[in-house]
Amino acid sequence: MIQEQIQSVQHNIETACKKSGRNPEEVTLIAVSKTKPLSDIEAAIDCGMLEFGENKVQELLDKIEHVSRPVHWHLIGHLQTNKVKYIVDKGLLIHSVDSVKLAKEIQKEAVKKQVHCDILLEVNVAKEETKYGFYYDDVLPAVIEISKLSNVHIQGLMTIAPFVENPEKNRNVFADLHKLLLDIKTRNIDNVNMSVLSMGMTNDYMVAIEEGATMVRVGTGIFGARNYSI
Repeated sequence: MIQEQIQSVQHNIETACKKSGRNPEEVTLIAVSKTKPLSDIEAAIDCGMLEFGENKVQELLDKIEHVSRPVHWHLIGHLQTNKVKYIVDKGLLIHSVDSVKLAKEIQKEAVKKQVHCDILLEVNVAKEETKYGFYYDDVLPAVIEISKLSNVHIQGLMTIAPFVENPEKNRNVFADLHKLLLDIKTRNIDNVNMSVLSMGMTNDYMVAIEEGATMVRVGTGIFGARNYSI
């Protein structure tokens, strides 16, 4: 099943890219493996997947330790400051930096371990009270402040759009974030590389791609529904 699902998602990515005049190679598919067993990850690797996303630090660390082949990991869930020390040296991309305080904690631990850490700033475009992230108008000041951190490198922006039945309802969310990314990019801020736009999940990734996403995070569309009771 996993192989067929991956092929279906990749076909949809190609379709969305063709519709918007983009090269499919510009879009990275991240298989969101949270709550899924290692066997599912191994099956996805067998199908050529190399990018995997996890929400929780402990689950991520367990999977990093036990996966049979090297892959690239993405932390896409909320990161608490007291968990930073466990992951800064794992070579992953942290999608969910939602405060300057968190960025400074990453800097502190990165300096301590003599590593550099790539991050994305999470933006709460829709201003949902249940979600983390910078509000739109707060992103640029945060970028400027975080850019001064020597061992933390902003690679772009990320958002978790509202869950909607009709993905078209999220088009403005994605378009607004893309516009913000381009605006920041034109400012040529030192130590800031606005090349990554992480947005779009199983229900809306095609619309996200049409609006400029360079990374899409697909879990259910690859691995099937999750069992949160385990």
